[in-house]
Amino acid sequence: MLDQILGAFDAAFSIYNLIAIAGGITLGIIIGAIPGLGSTTAMAVLIPVTYYMTPLVSIAFLVGVNKGGTSGGAIPAILLNSPGTPEAAATAMDGHPMAKRGEAKRALKFAIFSSVTGDTISDVMLILLVVPFAAIALQFGPLEYSMVFLFAFALLSSITGDSPLKGTIAIFAGVLLSTVGLDPVRSTQRLTFGEMNLYDGLPLIPVAIGGLALASVLSEMLDIGRAGGKVAFDLQQSKAGEQTKLPAREFFSYWKTIIRSSLIGSFVGMLPGLGVTLAAFLSYGAARRSSPNAANFGKGAPEGIIATEAANSAVVGANLVPTIALGIPGNIAAALLIGALVMHGVVPGPFMLQMHGDLIYALFASMILANFVHLVIGRLGVNIWVHFATIPRGLILPPVITLCMVGVYLPAQSFWHIGVMLAFAGLGILMIRTGFSMVCLVIGFLLGGQFETSMRQTLLLYNGKHAEMLQSPVALLFLLLSVAVMVRGFMRPRIVK
Repeated sequence: MLDQILGAFDAAFSIYNLIAIAGGITLGIIIGAIPGLGSTTAMAVLIPVTYYMTPLVSIAFLVGVNKGGTSGGAIPAILLNSPGTPEAAATAMDGHPMAKRGEAKRALKFAIFSSVTGDTISDVMLILLVVPFAAIALQFGPLEYSMVFLFAFALLSSITGDSPLKGTIAIFAGVLLSTVGLDPVRSTQRLTFGEMNLYDGLPLIPVAIGGLALASVLSEMLDIGRAGGKVAFDLQQSKAGEQTKLPAREFFSYWKTIIRSSLIGSFVGMLPGLGVTLAAFLSYGAARRSSPNAANFGKGAPEGIIATEAANSAVVGANLVPTIALGIPGNIAAALLIGALVMHGVVPGPFMLQMHGDLIYALFASMILANFVHLVIGRLGVNIWVHFATIPRGLILPPVITLCMVGVYLPAQSFWHIGVMLAFAGLGILMIRTGFSMVCLVIGFLLGGQFETSMRQTLLLYNGKHAEMLQSPVALLFLLLSVAVMVRGFMRPRIVK
């Protein structure tokens, strides 16, 4: 064990890993600071670049992108009242009023310090909980796994999109698409229509980049066109005598808010499908209810920034608990990480700790190291980040489209992959316009193969004796939770649009 830990830190501190972490965080912050884009878009576009990296360096790079992109959304939220990411909308409620009264840099420092602190607490929880989670998961059979997948689908569909019905349709459309190709049991063709390129199924990376990144960018460009080409924002000019200093003592005087928000974000992150937006607003509400200065919230209260940024960054580490232990992504960013791992021949799940223990421990060390790198880059870049938020989106989006094209083509050097990406980009735009969730479809597609395998094994194992399935307390628990989540989802408004 000690040898593994020492080896993990040795790998984490390698020069290539450090460069990957620093580069990922920097790119994540820059892209996250552009309204309309975010960490998910950045990860989807940059995944093909990791094809030429080692597994550890590639995952460390993507984790850096995720960490940077999550905190980067606070930059336009504070400076321009235009959140770069959905979760940063809560940050804007107090960050922008602080900027308007001449405390923009202080607000940015509150955001970066809170983000790094929440991230660190979440990473520690990941390290402590992933082994027990994996040990429990090893006791699961096909039936239990089927019910866990069903619960994840129910949870995601109930809080994403315009309605649980649309979310469910999107998820099982993704599951259906995952069946394209050769049957893994009988080796017969399914939904290939004689097209040889479909024998191996639809490629994950083009599906993810087309449906998430390219669809988002093209939809944004359509919005710009309807707005008559007005794409730039007016940056609030710094006032004379602007307050810029933030002593550590002042920041840590809000320690209760920091810890509470980090724990809320970590808890939300461990539940598949809930996501950073829910964590940010839950934490903001909790901070406001418990603060003696509740009347100042919405008027520039530092606690509001701390609550949202600590919570949404805490999701980043915690959502890897179900990802590594169960092979179920906590959110779409974790789903993209699974895609990157699979691309390198590493399959997440309870056996991952046994088969790739060195990689996991090195990843943990890299995540802790990334927080310190994030702090340095974020702190030194306060004077720089303000300018990225003012770049017109019309200038940024076309290069992103080019990156999508190049990123999809290079790994397989196949124009077929370009075609798949464009097809799913068109599908993504249609789904965005009609209120369906592309996130649900992509996660359904990603998990569909495992869900199908578990279900088929279960049906063969019980041979039609459905009553015996209810004798498993774990399976019954997840089945009841799935029903409860769906019923509750139909009875209340959407949390995440």
